[in-house]
Amino acid sequence: MSEPLPDGFVYLREYVPNLIESMDYAGTENFLGRPVNGYERGVAVLTRAAAQALASANRLAAAQGLRFKVFDAYRPQRAVDEFLRWVDEPDDAGRKALFYPAIDKSRLFEAGYLAARSTHSRGSTLDLSLVDAAGVELDMGTRFDFFGAESWPASDAVTSAQRVNRRRLAGLMTAAGFHEPHPQEWWHFTLRDEPYPDTWFDFPVA
Repeated sequence: MSEPLPDGFVYLREYVPNLIESMDYAGTENFLGRPVNGYERGVAVLTRAAAQALASANRLAAAQGLRFKVFDAYRPQRAVDEFLRWVDEPDDAGRKALFYPAIDKSRLFEAGYLAARSTHSRGSTLDLSLVDAAGVELDMGTRFDFFGAESWPASDAVTSAQRVNRRRLAGLMTAAGFHEPHPQEWWHFTLRDEPYPDTWFDFPVA
């Protein structure tokens, strides 16, 4: 059963019922290789304002025969703190090959791929992709959370078709009130008029 959320926060599926919730940090398919602190359930939580904006984007996507797959939404500060500790842990060769093959993980914060204060913890940022009517994810050129230049929205290391898919995603999100994607992450979008721009929350995703 859903737990009560702080005022102003909602479960995203209540606004976007056809959403695919991947929520990778609640499981093991992420760069840590384990469930991340603060993710007690694999559900997406956002501010109500961001959820309403995504519902608008979803209506636009549906007109193109598409829908959204969400990898992460609100992120507790305790999860970000675990990322900070993780950079000092020994490398897992398999995780490194999948997520950060060309960079030492000690440089991920310095390089801008991770942050000690994440916009996700303000509740109006989410990471997502597009899927077709059959639920197949559109080819964006890299996986979610790939830390490398190939993930930059404007990267010329991916194909023209992959860039078109990235632009399609960005177009839907910006039309619904989100900023352009993070310059190093094609999947990362923050609501333009986020309601808590100066607050970083730490309640669990439960």
